[in-house]
Amino acid sequence: MPDTKYPFWLGGVGASAAAVCTHPLDLTKVRMQTLAPSSAKPPSMFSVIRHSVSHSGIRSLYTGLSASILRQMTYSLVRLGSYDSIKSTLTQNGPASSGKLLLAAMLAGALGGIAGNPADILLVRMTSDVVRPPEKQYKYSNALTGLISLVKAEGLPGLVRGLGTNTTRAILMNGSQVGSYDFVKTKLLAAPLPVIDYQLQDNLLCHVISSVAAGTVATTVCAPADVLRSRVMSASGKSSVFDMIKQSWQNEGPRFLFKGWTPAFVRLGPNTVLMFVFYEQLKKCWRTVIS
Repeated sequence: MPDTKYPFWLGGVGASAAAVCTHPLDLTKVRMQTLAPSSAKPPSMFSVIRHSVSHSGIRSLYTGLSASILRQMTYSLVRLGSYDSIKSTLTQNGPASSGKLLLAAMLAGALGGIAGNPADILLVRMTSDVVRPPEKQYKYSNALTGLISLVKAEGLPGLVRGLGTNTTRAILMNGSQVGSYDFVKTKLLAAPLPVIDYQLQDNLLCHVISSVAAGTVATTVCAPADVLRSRVMSASGKSSVFDMIKQSWQNEGPRFLFKGWTPAFVRLGPNTVLMFVFYEQLKKCWRTVIS
């Protein structure tokens, strides 16, 4: 039986549903990265959440949700939708090897990073506005008005601000997240689980196990890039990236590249699980509709 052809937009809807559930964690991550520290000790995840709630209420944790949904309906829609098409092209003359899965996921991630860049700009600005001085706040009321304001103020070049960094991260993220999910799921369905000798089916349990593994891999692969990005953004003076890496390596050793792994997984892990679970359930519904 030939593989079912799914709508291109299906992944964007699944990712949007996941984003609604995990948006407060994403907002907290952005505020932790952009908040100017008042002491040598950086703010913790819980202190940022407590500060946001105490000053602006529970609803403040969903600030920028419209930009988050716009991001998923551009970035995730393209990276998930194009992944299946690219994978089919690369594997039409042979089996889906791990190398081909990785290449397909990285190419799809690059396309998604380009498509989602404007929404990423809006998301960062809307979620970090509260920690900016009043005179430097953007005050976007929603993603649509923010997009209009961005183009009016900065022109079309403003839409590609940070495109290189964003695309690089998207390549790493999609390669490690989507590629590893597909790889683990394929292996789980191909052979019984070791020790307990249990054969998984293409069901919710398989999807959860595969997505937990994918979230772990993605967090680990993207951790060095996230650490370097945060330190470069927070550095003052004219020191180069290489000087910063050298100094951090000498003072802290190679483990500095994985600092913040736990809060990063707390954010990315649930999002990965929910995204793939929603995506797989949408696929199941689509198969039921067309059958």
